Amino acid sequence: MSGALSVAAVLAAAVPSPAQAVPPPEQQALSARPGTPRPGLGPAWELKETGVTARLRGLSPVSRDVVWASGSAGTVLRTVDGGRTWQNVSPPGTDALQFRDIEAFDARRAVALSIGAGTDSRVYRTEDGGRTWTETFRNAEPQAFYDCMAFFDRRHGLAMSDPVDGRFRILATDDGGRTWRTLPPDGMPQALPGEAGFAASGQCLAVSGARDAWLASGGAERARVFHSGDRGRTWTVADTPIPAGDPARGVFGLAFRDRHQGIAVGGDYRPEEQSPAAGAVSGDGGASWQPAATPPPAYRSGVAWLPHLPFAAVAVGPSGSDVTYSGGRSWETFDGGSFDTIACTRDRSCWAAGEQGRVARLTVK
Repeated sequence: MSGALSVAAVLAAAVPSPAQAVPPPEQQALSARPGTPRPGLGPAWELKETGVTARLRGLSPVSRDVVWASGSAGTVLRTVDGGRTWQNVSPPGTDALQFRDIEAFDARRAVALSIGAGTDSRVYRTEDGGRTWTETFRNAEPQAFYDCMAFFDRRHGLAMSDPVDGRFRILATDDGGRTWRTLPPDGMPQALPGEAGFAASGQCLAVSGARDAWLASGGAERARVFHSGDRGRTWTVADTPIPAGDPARGVFGLAFRDRHQGIAVGGDYRPEEQSPAAGAVSGDGGASWQPAATPPPAYRSGVAWLPHLPFAAVAVGPSGSDVTYSGGRSWETFDGGSFDTIACTRDRSCWAAGEQGRVARLTVK
């Protein structure tokens, strides 16, 4: 990793045991001045040159070598050499679209979601590494606005829209995104007035295992998380302590390590506004949420568990990146650069993407 050790290998020593759940002395030293980036030991971002200036809010790493990213101006990028070179594989004729989410299965197959009102919400699929694309869904409901997408496996996936007729709308696919169907709304609880999802990082919809899915919301009087245990057919909903009460506030990103252990991040995306309670945790699959004792110091839009480390995760946002070694209960800023989204792979590789074509790989110094 260009002179840096693997994330898991070095951070493993910094992960608390289940009995203690506290950082070791070297990590406590790194936490002496909360809220400011720290040189020395710990995680760091290694920037990769992408050659584009699009804002990349969609990110789907497959491995430490294969990564897909998507964003504004119809942009879709792919690397197969660990970020040394990037191919612009954008679908033709989509310059006016914003691909806020992308889900990749390997170096050749990926599904991209464009967001927006009415027909701007679309899904495209490629099976040849982005050389050609097929439009597999175009929204025909004027009230719908699709925000996020997630796949349980190579075949089964969901996409979510802001409420239509008072309920969040869910699309489902059983063939890897080649075809989509709208799930019946009866199993979805009523939305609150003004409630919606945030298409900020592709993480307002998260999945774990074969059947569990979670949906994040904001904009209403309370920021909530919805949970489904049957691939989107029926849902329950729980309040979170992350502030809402404004169209710019709520839960922006979710990550579940398994069907029990979850982290929510968010806040107020306006840079002039404070986000004093930008993190929350759940240990019961989203049935209840507790505020982080030491939350991220500002709005965060993306979050990911570090692979094979039961208590470690990283959150990102326009004003910086934070790490937790306590399952989301306490956060420490380690970088001040701007990112919108983050994702990790099973082979212990983590990536982030954001404005001005920024893409980076997580390393440990």
